[in-house]
Amino acid sequence: MHPIFVRIGPLEIRYYGLMYVISFVLGYFVVKALCRRKGLPLKGEDILDVFLITIPLGIVFARAYYVAFNWSFYRANPGEIPAVWHGGLAIHGGLFGGVLGLLLSSRWKKVPFWALADVAAPAAALGQTLGRIGNFLNGDAFGTPTTLPWGIVFPLDSPAGMAYPGQPLHPAMLYEAVGNLLIFWGLWRLSRRPARPGFLAALYFVLYGLVRFPCEFVRGDALWLGPFRAAQVASVLLILGFGSWLLLGKLWRVAPQAQAH
Repeated sequence: MHPIFVRIGPLEIRYYGLMYVISFVLGYFVVKALCRRKGLPLKGEDILDVFLITIPLGIVFARAYYVAFNWSFYRANPGEIPAVWHGGLAIHGGLFGGVLGLLLSSRWKKVPFWALADVAAPAAALGQTLGRIGNFLNGDAFGTPTTLPWGIVFPLDSPAGMAYPGQPLHPAMLYEAVGNLLIFWGLWRLSRRPARPGFLAALYFVLYGLVRFPCEFVRGDALWLGPFRAAQVASVLLILGFGSWLLLGKLWRVAPQAQAH
């Protein structure tokens, strides 16, 4: 495994960045297809506008979240703050930035927020799948040492290799990639079913919390909130908050406008 896809003189294209570009392109087509399926009046240029707001905010907040939890290091090494290619995008921060981007986009494009969130949720799950593959190729978001036969020894110059040199590690990022792919598949299938606004988005947050919580037990680079793993705290809050709304609001029921047809 090598993190660099191609090098042209001083220019490097890394697999990490390449996977994000691929996820943005595929996400665009997923959102476009779901807008047609759900009857949202967003055309190609509108969707690009949404992406140009949501994706940068997601990346900025994902980095800010990670930096905040590792502030002692970044305070002493401020030049590393923008170096995302060294690893360090926390998905829970990215989700906050993404939601903020969707909120701004919904007001700009004059579409209901939760309807927009519903078409974005499957794309987010697919993007996370590809992002975790990028983590694998980059050697970050790695797991703890393991004796299991599928343990991976990462290159010494990767974040995983520097943390655990020469040791087989859980491919924690691939565990999560599989879970995220299943979430995407489930949401894509359920998107054909008429439901109340917010159903797919709420279900995405619940399912992601259920996937991330157990994966965090074998993460070797976990962020900590006191004695607790920060991602597990966030996952519990997502499960409880959106799970309650999903159940109490009966979001899986057929939307009133769909019944009227």
